[in-house]
Order: sequence, then C-alpha cells, then structure tokens
Amino acid sequence: MGCFMNLLWLLLGGIVTAVEYVVASILLMITVVGIPFGMQTLKLAALALWPFGKEVRTGERAGGCLYIVMNVVWILLGGIWICLSHLLFGAVLCITIIGIPFGLQHFKLAGLALTPFGRDIAEAQ
Repeated sequence: MGCFMNLLWLLLGGIVTAVEYVVASILLMITVVGIPFGMQTLKLAALALWPFGKEVRTGERAGGCLYIVMNVVWILLGGIWICLSHLLFGAVLCITIIGIPFGLQHFKLAGLALTPFGRDIAEAQ
C-alpha cells in the first residue's frame, strides 16, 4: 500500500516539490557558506520524493551546539516559511478524508523543514 501511496504522491505534486528542493540545493551550494544548507534541502528533497514508509528521527548528535546554532540560522533565513507552507498544505489536505494521509506527510515535511540539522530520515518500523 505504501508504494501505491508514494506513486500517487509523486503524480500529485511530489516530483514538483522534490525538484524545487533540488534546485534550491544547487543554488545554495554555489557558495561555500551555503553547502550545509544545501545538504539539508537535499534531505528535504529525498523525503519529498518518497515520504510514505519513511520517518524523521532525531540523531544522537542533534543536541550539539553547532546543530542548534545552524537550526536557528536556518529558521531565520527561511526555514520558518518552508515549515509554514507544509503546515498549510497539510491542513488543507486534511479537510477531506482522502487527503488525510497526504496531509500527514506534509506535517512530517514541516517538522523536518523547521529544524533539519541533526535529523535523519530512516525507514519506518
């Protein structure tokens, strides 16, 4: 069932979302300073491409000082807007019963978009 839902996700906008994240990642990686932020947008692209059956986990290094500082910089430079857009899409999709599974995936993306540093994407158990 997860494979079918992922295919439906791709057809209904997942590819567009993933491509947007990849383009943003490439643009961020042009400068040396933007490379860590570009890596995080690649992480978002991977989750946006195939979200069903994946979960976002907090890594053991997430509480480190550098990750906290990088997350704060991420939020201030646009992470909050990415998070809010996924929350909005999730809320709109959850209005209908059919859209609830897709809305939940947007909520998952919103959590990762808010604080991506120190988070890992893994197979759901």
